[in-house]
Amino acid sequence: MDSLLWALMGVIAGACIAAQAPINASLGRALEVPVAAAAVSFLAGGVALWALAFLFSYLTSTTINYGAPAPWTFVAGGLLGAFYVFSNITLTPLMGAAAVMALSVTGQLIGGLFLDKIGFMGMAVREISVGRIAGAVLLVAGAVMIRVL
Repeated sequence: MDSLLWALMGVIAGACIAAQAPINASLGRALEVPVAAAAVSFLAGGVALWALAFLFSYLTSTTINYGAPAPWTFVAGGLLGAFYVFSNITLTPLMGAAAVMALSVTGQLIGGLFLDKIGFMGMAVREISVGRIAGAVLLVAGAVMIRVL
């Protein structure tokens, strides 16, 4: 049952990203500077996440250990996320939400296959199988069909 709930959470997160793209694109048009929309999006998300972090820290009596992670990890994820959000804000009005999401998911899958293969950042190594390659090819074909047809 837990696996089903985690999978459902992943699907809901994907739907949130799909909705986020046109919302942020609209914000970018209104602000007339797309990167400003990305900044506003990250500011709002950052405030909400810090509030949750402090709440969970308090509720679980767990101190946030700022000294444990490698310093570069404090900015790397945020910079990658900022590029993703900025790209969505820029591309959604040009290509449509479905095409942008299809291309984003394709990039995520290809990147995920590579990161699994090398065991990036201590993840378990998962070999690239024929089934995984076939899934990636089908997704790329779907992205092309959504964009071209």
